[in-house]
Amino acid sequence: MNSLENKPIYTAGDEEPTYLDIQAAVGISKHMGGYAATDELHRLCHLEEAQEVLDVGCGIGVGPAYIARQFDCQMMAVDISEKMLSWARQRARREGVADRIAFRKADVRELPFEDDRFDAVIVESVLAFVEDKETAIRELIRVTQPGGYGSPPSNSPQGGEEPEPPPPDMLTKVLYIGPAILTEAEWRAVWEATKMEARTIQTRPLEAKQEVRDRIKWVGWRSALSAQGRVLKLLLTNPRSREALKEQLDTPADAIKLIGYALFVGRKPADREGG
Repeated sequence: MNSLENKPIYTAGDEEPTYLDIQAAVGISKHMGGYAATDELHRLCHLEEAQEVLDVGCGIGVGPAYIARQFDCQMMAVDISEKMLSWARQRARREGVADRIAFRKADVRELPFEDDRFDAVIVESVLAFVEDKETAIRELIRVTQPGGYGSPPSNSPQGGEEPEPPPPDMLTKVLYIGPAILTEAEWRAVWEATKMEARTIQTRPLEAKQEVRDRIKWVGWRSALSAQGRVLKLLLTNPRSREALKEQLDTPADAIKLIGYALFVGRKPADREGG
């Protein structure tokens, strides 16, 4: 029996659950670009050469389990949500890689690791939810070994470096699923302000139907169907969650079209001045 099945889905106080609260409750993770984007990210980070990899914002654990299966390395996976970590531990056991992954609760803005520890640091679909991106990126670089690779991919409005501003009501819908989304130009400025070497930036569009297919493939049909059942339970039994879900599911297609995603990868200088 799933150890989480009999636990209340959402039991916080009177505040409305956030987008991330709902994802943790139903056992799903936000992830852009599917396995194709992830494989490209791993290639750019040279994971075939890594001995220890950090996955920040691991969500339900698909990413670290995938790395553990594909590469001969040890994984450290962290998330700010204990409920997400519970899903991730369960997935690691189910996929037979629990002995290769250590899990820990942590905030990307204050990682509980020593300097220069990891050969590579992977961050997927996380920084759209972090307002203080500069602090988060400094932490990601701090724990990366000199000569190692770091990657904070995230979301940005599409349309080049000077996209046309979306209507305010539509922007509100977009920000509901990522309250700290930057434009492509803003992301480039943040990344290029670091001292990382061999910086790579790849921007990609987001197509709603393909994203749904990629998301299902990412989590797996079994997990997707189970999550759908938990969504229905929330809709039927929890008024606060029902209102939050209505807001999230009501995001118009035109708003989704505004969003793309980008892969940012760089190598920490061997002189230890990567921050």
